[in-house]
Amino acid sequence: MAIKKERKQEIVEVGTQDLNKAKALIFADFTGTSVTDMGKLRSELKSVGSRLRVIKKRLLGVIFKNQKIDYDPRQFDGPVGTVFVDGELSEAAGSLYRFAQDRGSFSLLGAYDLGNHQVIDRETITTLGSLPPRDTLLGQLIGTIAGPLRAFMYILSEKSKQS
Repeated sequence: MAIKKERKQEIVEVGTQDLNKAKALIFADFTGTSVTDMGKLRSELKSVGSRLRVIKKRLLGVIFKNQKIDYDPRQFDGPVGTVFVDGELSEAAGSLYRFAQDRGSFSLLGAYDLGNHQVIDRETITTLGSLPPRDTLLGQLIGTIAGPLRAFMYILSEKSKQS
């Protein structure tokens, strides 16, 4: 179904606004994903400071060209969902990765870091998404640091009891 010129201009305008707020973009193939699942994903992404938009690749290319971003979204086969990441890239990638694990038809295609003007390939964004959440990693780090200190304090306590 053809989109009218006014609607295309509106899509480009909204996409440009989202792009100006975003720190990064993540691209995903949503073929075969139900509308209900997409709604759940949008809610989850909203909670981590991101928005999922389905924009035709040609219009997305126009948005990129207008913003002087050298990236061609037409390199991907099939429909592409664009996630505009305002928050942490790792949190959005984690949400998308966990969503993709539950649904075989959904897959991450790649990403683009707007701050560094750097393309992030599929393997890297998938690896980033597979990492535990930031809070979990910080807890593990604190546990790693505190473990030897706790053991040292126990030894000192036992030594003081012997004296």
